[in-house]
Amino acid sequence: MAAQNGKDLLIKVDMTGDGQFTTIAGLRATRISFDAESVDITSLDSQGGWRELLGGAGVRSATISGSGVFRDADTDARTRQLFFDGETPRFQVVVPDFGIIEGAFQVTGLEYAGSHNGEATYELTLASAAALSFTAV
Repeated sequence: MAAQNGKDLLIKVDMTGDGQFTTIAGLRATRISFDAESVDITSLDSQGGWRELLGGAGVRSATISGSGVFRDADTDARTRQLFFDGETPRFQVVVPDFGIIEGAFQVTGLEYAGSHNGEATYELTLASAAALSFTAV
């Protein structure tokens, strides 16, 4: 796979619940990470004393984070309202030449910052709230 342009990794939110996704504007950096807890089933009978894990068990989760500048009143307002209401709408993460991850997420972190001689910025963190789907592109 050839190198990819970082600006093509997009976070999109379902603005109205109708399945139409809009890119969250102004993001400069985005990241998605996947985690899976392991379930240790090691016992005295484990061969050679090696740890054994139970396949298919444990909790899986995903975290999305992003940071950027204010660019669009509608997506800014939607993200802020999602945080304060604790809603879990559908989001999409578009990873170029890889695929689209889609599912319910909750805005678990929202931070605003600014400096005297710079632009106002924000950072957001999303936590998966249900099963995710993946569509290869």
